[in-house]
Amino acid sequence: MDVELTPNALAEFRALPGTMQKRVLKVLRRLRGWPAVSGALALSGNLAGWYRIRSGDYRIRFRVEQDRITVDKIGHRKDVYED
Repeated sequence: MDVELTPNALAEFRALPGTMQKRVLKVLRRLRGWPAVSGALALSGNLAGWYRIRSGDYRIRFRVEQDRITVDKIGHRKDVYED
């Protein structure tokens, strides 16, 4: 499965500290194995249809669309659920 980052998610990724970038990259590689990915949770409410997976205090928000995963937000847990 292909994993794509939106321009916003890419900018958020680049703004992360180096050690956190490495951890997020590992998670993104794991997402290629969807749906056999542990730790991913479906979101609800106005974010229904989206999923999140965590790495420490950071969250990666994504949507699954046929053979592609689109990551739209990477950030600290206090900020990632806004929208």
